[in-house]
Amino acid sequence: MAIKRGKQVSFDAMVKFFMTQYDIPTKRDVDRVMAKLERLEMLIKESGGPSARQGKRKAAGAKGKGALTASDMVLMTIKRYRQGASFADIQSKTGFGEKKLRNIIFRLNKLGKIKRKSRGVYIAA
Repeated sequence: MAIKRGKQVSFDAMVKFFMTQYDIPTKRDVDRVMAKLERLEMLIKESGGPSARQGKRKAAGAKGKGALTASDMVLMTIKRYRQGASFADIQSKTGFGEKKLRNIIFRLNKLGKIKRKSRGVYIAA
């Protein structure tokens, strides 16, 4: 008996099959994406671009004479209490969460700006 040969498959058909099976983009897909990117770039340039927004962010986030850091607020609160400020006093005056306040107190103590009078009571150094 003769071996029956199957239908011949063209190379183009095989390539199309693999491209669809493995989600490989075609040249047309890449061109569409490039056109969309170009449109987005033009919109960004027309709206002022990211450089204009970054300048505003830097100016707003820059620490000037009037801007107080969280550490400065805690240190000022501790300085107001002559006999020492308890953790609860500091937390109620600043409004910071427990974790944030513990980190600030640890940092201020490490820098030598405050001292621990007793457990949970802090005085300015």
